[in-house]
Amino acid sequence: MPRISDRFRGFLPVVVDLETGGFNAKTDAILEIAACILCMDDFGRLKIAETIAAHVEPFQGSRIEPASLEFTGIDLDDPQRNPVSEREAVQKVCQPVRVELRATDCQRAVLVGHNPAFDLGFLNAAIDRTNYKRNPFHPFSSFDTATLGGLAFGQTVLARAVQAAGIDWDESAAHSAEYDTIKTAELFCTIVNRWKILTGL
Repeated sequence: MPRISDRFRGFLPVVVDLETGGFNAKTDAILEIAACILCMDDFGRLKIAETIAAHVEPFQGSRIEPASLEFTGIDLDDPQRNPVSEREAVQKVCQPVRVELRATDCQRAVLVGHNPAFDLGFLNAAIDRTNYKRNPFHPFSSFDTATLGGLAFGQTVLARAVQAAGIDWDESAAHSAEYDTIKTAELFCTIVNRWKILTGL
């Protein structure tokens, strides 16, 4: 039976997206976080196994740029938001990833993202701020669907790469962490699965 640990050299790919209050991971708030844990079926094809999402309470003293709220459409006063603390959000993502690492014999999770340096920088900053000791993610390695989308479809913008891959895209749902994570995961799985058909890997 195909094993995901063999396909990615002991790495478990986990797709992550964050919506934030700006571009500075040290000073700007995380407002939403989502992750898709991937798995491999009996034929060696990647698919989404589990999706985790949380609205996040801005950490004390953090900065939130009005332009960021306008871009994402996040309403911090929305009564449906029900945010959790940054520590709870980190734990909500990291705990199931650690469980999956053990189940798949993988050594580390590797963050998959669309321009992942941004998301990994914010995730690492949150882990440092909250003093979270059981970080399953590799501190600097990542898989970039902007690069892969450019290679596979000639498109580096998420919406265009997703559509070029034949995946549905709802512009009105974009820029929520959960939606963007699911679409990034679908794009990554599509590219890896097509590569398998082409090469047998």
